[in-house]
Amino acid sequence: MSVSWHDIRDPNSPELDRLAARYHLHPLHIEDCRHRNQRAKVEEGAGYIFVVLKPVDAQSDGGLRIGDLDVFLGPDYVITVCESACAAVTARLDQLRSANTVDRGDQLLYRVFDSLVDSYLPILDEYNEEIDQIEDLALDRPTPDALQRIFSTKRALIELRRVLTNTRDVAGHLQRTETDLIQRDLWPFLRDIYDHVTRNLDLVEMQRDLLTGAMDIYLSSIANRTNQVMKVLTVLSTIALPSIVISGFYGMNTKGLPGVDSPYGAWIAVGLMGVTTVLLLWILKRFEWL
Repeated sequence: MSVSWHDIRDPNSPELDRLAARYHLHPLHIEDCRHRNQRAKVEEGAGYIFVVLKPVDAQSDGGLRIGDLDVFLGPDYVITVCESACAAVTARLDQLRSANTVDRGDQLLYRVFDSLVDSYLPILDEYNEEIDQIEDLALDRPTPDALQRIFSTKRALIELRRVLTNTRDVAGHLQRTETDLIQRDLWPFLRDIYDHVTRNLDLVEMQRDLLTGAMDIYLSSIANRTNQVMKVLTVLSTIALPSIVISGFYGMNTKGLPGVDSPYGAWIAVGLMGVTTVLLLWILKRFEWL
């Protein structure tokens, strides 16, 4: 390649210091490389452009691991500083290095950037499947576990939205930058990256709306279950009411009640309970309350 590509996988490597002295890189940019959790951004240095990109890996617990990928674009060199934990991006960097087909620094920056944006798509697909499962749980089995999954997924989407928003700003900044380091024939490709990130943002917003809908489904399912339980308890209490009233009267040890002095008094009371209960069931059935 006509451009020198220095691919550094350890931000604390002394090789980064040697490159900083060789290409006169600003100390604050080197500090950004070594102090992680920077936001995605573009900054212009003395004869170079410094770009911070944000690789994202999905975790087994549904969360996100957000890393840093720093790129220095100079007239005849490109320096990439990537965390080794970013599996998808490091694999793509290995492919680009083995292909050995890039002869311009801005083209290499584009391919790295495009690979990063492409790595977001599988994560969005995983969240689509996760939301489908959450919706089924919220409808069929509205348990606290389903509610926890809704909240954790929503938090992850908020983080992903923040990353995508900053990444979109980076793409927009690069295609508007008036510099000899990025030739005009690359602008349409950077605009394509901008469009892809914007589409991913729209998808994240749609997924957040689906999660809000899943939350409404969950709350409705809980309310319906509560109403169903209350309905059953109310019906059972209503059915038992005549028996409770009759047994209360016959348990007061007073005279004048039918069958009190009869040897069949207990059976008379049971009969009254049965008749009134059947009559009440018929009334409830007639009004379609059962």
